[in-house]
Amino acid sequence: MNAEGPFEVVLEPQPEGGYTVYVPDLPGCISEGQTEKEALVMIQDAMGGYLASRREHGWPVPEVLHRYVMPT
Repeated sequence: MNAEGPFEVVLEPQPEGGYTVYVPDLPGCISEGQTEKEALVMIQDAMGGYLASRREHGWPVPEVLHRYVMPT
């Protein structure tokens, strides 16, 4: 899979309301939103900034390691 994605995201509802979302393959790439849709839009923006910053600094983009697997 391309190191530029697609990336798996984890969306977690918060007890106080809203959602936290993060990208396991991009350490430190985290965002939040009041709705699932808002949280997903926000993490897409965060991912873009994360990847652009790594390229700008000449740092490698982390390899995509997480996969979706269905149980048997």
